[in-house]
Amino acid sequence: MKLSNSLTEYGLLAKLFHWATFVALLVQIPFGFYLVGLEFSDRRIDLENIHILIGITIFYFVLFRLIWKLFNDSPKSEHNFFKGQNLIAKLNHFLLYISIFAITISGVLKKLYMGEKLNFFIFKFAFKESNFQLADSFYVVHIYANYLLIALVCLHILATVVHHVFIKDKILKKYKLK
Repeated sequence: MKLSNSLTEYGLLAKLFHWATFVALLVQIPFGFYLVGLEFSDRRIDLENIHILIGITIFYFVLFRLIWKLFNDSPKSEHNFFKGQNLIAKLNHFLLYISIFAITISGVLKKLYMGEKLNFFIFKFAFKESNFQLADSFYVVHIYANYLLIALVCLHILATVVHHVFIKDKILKKYKLK
């Protein structure tokens, strides 16, 4: 398997970015909803730190994926089910990236405005002053961006199923890890 993309399928690195991000989100989203229901405790703080670590990792995965995408064209679509399909697909992908960045950035800003110091792997950072009102506002953005992400991922999966079952265009071959 080639590292870079071809005209018919994604390369190994693009596939790894795609599936690693998907698996991380599959863990991260329910984990975040679980955290919301927990009472404040040392255990919750430890779990939130894990949640932050996974979130920042997802951010880096997506950032590296977009950089990789700049240098590698995507495989061409074999069939169009209806006019405008490519536009909807591109819009969905764009909004997936935007929602992931919005989730990460709003989560980071919420924690920083709460007065916490965050570890970004390559550096640690904290604001000098807390602002709990801004922290609450970023938390609201964090929650709604998650709901948007869930809807977009569901649309993405539904489109894949429609392509595979009804259109039979072997779309899953493009993403299959060999």
